[in-house]
Amino acid sequence: MITPQKFFEIVPQNLNMNIRSELYSVNDFTFAVAVILSAQATDKKVNEVTPELFRIAPTPNKMLELGIDGLKQHIRVISFFNNKANSIIKLAEILADGQGTDWKFPNKYHTRDELMKLPGIGQKTANVITNVLWGAPNIGVDTHVFRLAHRYGWVGAADNTPEKVEEKLRKKIPSKYHAITNHVMVLFGRYTCTALRPKCETCPLFDICNAADKKC
Repeated sequence: MITPQKFFEIVPQNLNMNIRSELYSVNDFTFAVAVILSAQATDKKVNEVTPELFRIAPTPNKMLELGIDGLKQHIRVISFFNNKANSIIKLAEILADGQGTDWKFPNKYHTRDELMKLPGIGQKTANVITNVLWGAPNIGVDTHVFRLAHRYGWVGAADNTPEKVEEKLRKKIPSKYHAITNHVMVLFGRYTCTALRPKCETCPLFDICNAADKKC
């Protein structure tokens, strides 16, 4: 049986993971934008458009200069790009402050609750931002984390929202692993324990896995 303790003891060491976000960014603002764009979209697809976007608009002020129509032209291949563009422009309006290309969030936004007051930033997005930028032990529950938590039986059928899954995971996963939970589970779900064709033959958890769809 794959317990959270065993998972985090075994997976990072055996797969030699580079435990970090794979989203492209150049500063705090662009990372927040990338996370907003990644909702219901793959990091790979987001990374196809963000290098050029962030070359032109790496700060809130530059994003406002680009404007909503210009932004939409850059992100139109991303799912729900109209709504995301609206949120990003509103976010830029609040954060515009004249900082340079090494833009950083003011200290008052360095908590999940304060970030969630900003346009386009919900609980999952705030968890990822605070975790990546400031090392907060918050768990961002994206599709990979949600899927693996159910696949391994760490959560039940009633845990049908990211918020409910996060609540359960914070209790079940030892606190010393909270800061890396999202990264490790995302990378493992993306490259090894995939949704449709899990690579069971190379999985370091094969001997203790009891997932219903395990390839024997």
